[in-house]
Parts: sequence; C-alpha cells; structure tokens
Amino acid sequence: MDHTYWHKQSADEPLFPDLLWSRPENRATAGKLGIIGGNAHGFSSPAEAFSFASDAGVGTARVLLPDSLKSTVGRVFEAGEYAPSTPSGSFSQKSIAEFLELSSWSDGVLLAGDFGQNSETAIVLESFLTKYSGQITLTGDAINYFLSQPQKLLSRPDTLLVLEMSQLQKLAISSKFPQAFTSIMDLLRAVEVLHNFTSTFKPAIIVRHQDTVFVSVNGQVSTTKSNFITNQIAPYASVFYLQNPKLPFEALTSSITKH
Repeated sequence: MDHTYWHKQSADEPLFPDLLWSRPENRATAGKLGIIGGNAHGFSSPAEAFSFASDAGVGTARVLLPDSLKSTVGRVFEAGEYAPSTPSGSFSQKSIAEFLELSSWSDGVLLAGDFGQNSETAIVLESFLTKYSGQITLTGDAINYFLSQPQKLLSRPDTLLVLEMSQLQKLAISSKFPQAFTSIMDLLRAVEVLHNFTSTFKPAIIVRHQDTVFVSVNGQVSTTKSNFITNQIAPYASVFYLQNPKLPFEALTSSITKH
C-alpha cells in the first residue's frame, strides 16, 4: 500500500529545518496567544500553558480564568484576567463577551482545560466555537464537552485537537467514523486511520500513542518519538501554529521537536 502521506521525524533530524531556523526572534513579531481555562477547583492547565507558550517563543500571551479564582489565584498568578463564573465556579454564559474580546486580540486561542463539568460552561464553549472563526486549539477536558455531539467541532476549519487516544476513540464513535482507534493498534494502522480521519474531517489532530506523537493535517501524517506530555504539546503546537498559519502540517510537526 502507498504511504506517501506518512512522514517520519526524529529529534535529531527535523522534517522541516527551514521552519525552525526562520522562527521569529523578536517578540513583537512572534504572535499573540489567548489562553482560556480553569474553574474554582483548578487552574494548573491554563497556568502551565502560559509557561510553556512562553518557552515556545510566543510574543505575548494572555490568560482568561473564571472570576471564582480571583481571590485565591490573583496574588500568585499575575497574568490572569477574569470572566464571570457560575455559582459552582466555572465559566458562566456571561463570560462569552470576555472570550470574544480575547479572541479578537489574539492570533490564536488555546482552550487549555480544567473547565470542570458544567452545563452552562458547555453552552459557552459551543457558542464561542460558533462565533469565533479564527485559529483555535482544544486540549484536556475542553474536548470532552464535544465528545457526544462532535459535529460542530469536526466541521470547523482552523482547528487543532491535542488529545488522548481515549478521546479520539470517542470522537470517532460519536461521528460514526467507520474505522476504530484502539489502544493496541500498531504504528502503521494508527497512521492509516489518522490519514483517513483527517481526510474526512477538518481539524488537525495531535495524539500520543505509546511512545510516539502523531500529527495529522488534511490526510498528511508525521510520527515523532518524543517524551513530550500532552500538557506541553498543546501550548507549543499553538504557538508554532499561529506563527505559521499557512503551513499547519509543517508547523505542528516542527513543534514536537522543540523542548
């Protein structure tokens, strides 16, 4: 079988060295990333995303948290900005204005996770995905809000999903995709199914399977053996993506080489 869509990368031999060498050195030209996440019981995902995005070379990053965190987080995390929260401490429907303001400022948005499980937050995230047409990355429990009804997510362009294999399995089942992602599939089978999945649906996919990170965009697939964890991958990928919006496959593949 022809596998010309499969590109193998190693840490010592990046597939797209020119992209790595030509990255912006000036913060003023290195892009703006909006990071959203957190709930009253946790904010480590957006906080870590802010740190990793800085390491990845973003020009400027802003972090939006629910205001239920302001009294506890405000003193230790000065980068935080705040939006209205529900009584349980998650983003409320009133926060959509802050979501849209941040997205209008940014070159890309990262829904970093720790949203909790809240029906009102589900409405906010679905509304935001509908109203915001720019580049967006979802990871962590942000993806969980769309697992049972993934149509809006899977039909959206300029979208990156950095997810666990278990989440990808559920997305495939909910979308009635005819091929299954399994925890025991071998490397070749994973490449083939990802190729078909991203040839069918619009979002780019980054997923770790065993000791390999897979990047798939419009049917193209790269594999890289990497010790990156998902919480690191999403911010790095978001930064490379917004800095190279016309070269998503090259940018996302290159982001896996950056430590």
